[in-house]
Amino acid sequence: MPAESVRHTPHPQPGPGTGWAAPGIRYAGIGDEAASDAEGQLAAVHGLGWGAVELRSVDGTALADLAPDAFDALAGRLAATHTDVVCVDSRIANWSRPATDPLEQDLAELRTLAARCATLGTRHVRVMSYPDGGLPEDEWRRRVLDRMTTLTRLAEDHGLVLLHENCHGWAGTRADRMLALLDHVASPALRLLFDIGNGVPHGYDAATLLDAVVDHVAHVHVKDATAGPDGDVVYTLPGHGQSGVAACLTTLARRGWQGTWSIEPHTRLRPHDGTDHRELDGIAAFTAYGQALERLVEREVRPAVSPAARGGRP
Repeated sequence: MPAESVRHTPHPQPGPGTGWAAPGIRYAGIGDEAASDAEGQLAAVHGLGWGAVELRSVDGTALADLAPDAFDALAGRLAATHTDVVCVDSRIANWSRPATDPLEQDLAELRTLAARCATLGTRHVRVMSYPDGGLPEDEWRRRVLDRMTTLTRLAEDHGLVLLHENCHGWAGTRADRMLALLDHVASPALRLLFDIGNGVPHGYDAATLLDAVVDHVAHVHVKDATAGPDGDVVYTLPGHGQSGVAACLTTLARRGWQGTWSIEPHTRLRPHDGTDHRELDGIAAFTAYGQALERLVEREVRPAVSPAARGGRP
C-alpha cells in the first residue's frame, strides 16, 4: 500500500540522496530522534536529501498536545519546505497507557490528531495495544479488542488508518495476536507498523515475525540493536546489529511492497527509558544513520531483489 502522503509521481530514480530506496519505497525518519525543535528535525531529513518526515514530538511536546499556534507554525514550515508527513506517532495504547487507564484519553488524542492529520496531509497514526496494567490475561485481551475496535471506528469516521506497532501491548510481540486483532476489528482502518529493531529488546526474531504478518504491513521503522551477554540492549547503525535489517527489507522489496522505510535510530533518544543525548550530536548521528541505511540498501537489498539475483525472473 503506498504511503498516504507520497504525491510525487513518477518516482525519482532510487539511490542515495534521492529520498527513495526503490520505486514506491520512500525514505523518511522520526524527526525528534535528531532534534527537539522543528528546524533541527527538518534540517536532519533535508540534509539526507529526503523530503519526508514522521512526527512524534516538537520541543518535547507530543504532537497532539502542541498549542494551536505552535502547531500552525509547524504546519506552515512543513508546507513552505515541501516536506511530506508520512505518519504521526501517537501515545494511544502505548507503553505509558495500560489497559486500566481511561479510554477517553486515547479517544481525545485521536480526535485531536484527526484534525491535525488533515492539515498535515497524512492518514497514518501509529498506535500500540496496551500493557496489561496487572489485568488477568482474559480481561486484558477483552479490553484490548474492545478498545481497538472503538478506536478504529473513530479512525474510520475521520478517514485515518491506525498502524499497530510490534512493540508494547497485548499484540505487540506475537504474530498470532496481531492477526487476531486485525481479524476481530475487521477494518482497513487498522493495519500494521513493522519495527525491525523491536525484536531484540522484546525477545523475538524480527524476520520470522515479518514473514507471518507481511501482507498487513503498511509502514516500516528501521532500527537495529544487539543484546549483550548481560541482556543489555545497544542500538546500532542499520546492518550492524542482530535485528536482520537487510533480510527484512529484502523480504519487503521482493514482494513489491510500497510505502515508507522510516528510521528510528534510538542511538541518541529513547523516550521509553528517558535517554536523551541529542544535544551532543543528534543531527549528525541521524544523518549518519540515514546514510548507513542507504548504503545497506544499495549494497545488499537492491542487488538481492534485482532480476539477475532472481535468475532473470521479473
